Amino acid sequence: MAVLRNYPADLDPRVIDVIGRVADKWTMIVLDVLSEHGELRFSKLAQLASGISQKMLTQTVRQLERDGLVIRTIHPVIPPKVEYRLTDLGVSLAEALCGVWVWAAHNVDRIAASRRNYDNRSGD
Repeated sequence: MAVLRNYPADLDPRVIDVIGRVADKWTMIVLDVLSEHGELRFSKLAQLASGISQKMLTQTVRQLERDGLVIRTIHPVIPPKVEYRLTDLGVSLAEALCGVWVWAAHNVDRIAASRRNYDNRSGD
């Protein structure tokens, strides 16, 4: 069965770069958390994106900010209050990635079974 494509066969290297960035595990999780909960402080974002290290979360939100997907707001209070929220571009990406999450949720058991079968056959 052929997959329908709405993009040119000769992919622009910039498109490949963007896909590599947004298909990253932590990027998808941060987008999902911000989409679900709205504007969040760094510590709350870290708590809700369980399993991510502070260093990786920092790198991820910086890249998302650089790519125009997240806005960082620094409030001039002591101690400093920093909050993150999705831009319109980030919201549109989160909506697009929702289908991937739904697909994964519907197919996680089938993939786990395939992995077990493969591992049993290959001796890994």
